[in-house]
Amino acid sequence: MSLPRRAVPSIAVAIVLCSTLLGVGLAARQDPARRVPLRGIYGGVPQEILDSGRSLRDFGVDAVWLGSGSVTAERLALLRAHGVQVYAEFNTLHVAEYLKTHPDAAPVGPDGEVSPPPDGWQGICPTHDAYRAERMQAFRTLLTRFAIDGVWLDYHHAHASWEQATPNMPDTCFCARCLGRFQQAMGITLPAVSTRERAALLLSTHREAWVRWRLGVFTDWVREFDAIRDQVRPGALLGTFHNPWSDEDMNGARLRSLAIDLRAQAAYVDVFSPMPYHARFGHADDPAWVSRQVRWLGQYLGIEGRPGERHRIWPIVQISDWGTPVPLSQVETVLTEGARAPSTGVMVFAWGGLRSSPEKIEAIGRTFRAMGAGQ
Repeated sequence: MSLPRRAVPSIAVAIVLCSTLLGVGLAARQDPARRVPLRGIYGGVPQEILDSGRSLRDFGVDAVWLGSGSVTAERLALLRAHGVQVYAEFNTLHVAEYLKTHPDAAPVGPDGEVSPPPDGWQGICPTHDAYRAERMQAFRTLLTRFAIDGVWLDYHHAHASWEQATPNMPDTCFCARCLGRFQQAMGITLPAVSTRERAALLLSTHREAWVRWRLGVFTDWVREFDAIRDQVRPGALLGTFHNPWSDEDMNGARLRSLAIDLRAQAAYVDVFSPMPYHARFGHADDPAWVSRQVRWLGQYLGIEGRPGERHRIWPIVQISDWGTPVPLSQVETVLTEGARAPSTGVMVFAWGGLRSSPEKIEAIGRTFRAMGAGQ
């Protein structure tokens, strides 16, 4: 059957448009390199690359994350000489050593007793003023002493062990200090009963208000970190390593249990680095889970991955073995999934676990160089 003459141009245009869009879509999926301006390594100076006689830039790396306690003038100078960006990871609410001299900073469970560290992961009560002041001073000192490119907050969540397939997230903190501040902030008066009975009310009748208040407490820490950054080193980025779950995952535990309000933190954070450790979290055979979580985050925060955008997403993906191993054959796939839009960067977790895996190191280099080709 012949088509009406006047319909041919519009149909031809539609075919061209569809082909163009399809081509763009395929290119976006097949060539994520053009939108991966940052390729990083987390976990220390990658000495193995340097010992091979290659520069970090030649290898394909243009950013390295160091623990804040391991940043030194010598390491910073070495990395600068290789032309890479240097970022520090900063522990906010997981300095367990603090409890040795300040036991009152330990989170309290709904039974009124100190909550044991879930699977050994010791958190700190977020309303302990002296602890918060110590962390803020350490953050200020880090930025004052070292001309780093930014700081990434880490362990910024409630007392929990979530970095595993089956998370352990006890309800906390029901210390007298937290209960008092909750009542003052939310205008709710709790009856003069035991901590256990008060906690029961907060986890039922007042659950919505309790969750909202806790989210605000953790977000206010981020606000203060941002203010210090602006005062001391305004050109530095403020990033955060955070739980990768959506609002629906784990029955909303990111908000209800971990007290991580990403939308509220977006007022202060420049770069979001979700931690979609696919093998560790029960998705060992589904590396595409990584890009699905990143895509959800972009939709949730309104981040598209465009040049010059206010916020960025740079996921940290699992390449080293931690629990369930990541096979060599997955290295390129996992990095590629982490680099898909709206991501504009991807980093390797973690160098310490890769030092004895030269094959994986070489696979990382090949993938990073491909991603950086043409930039």
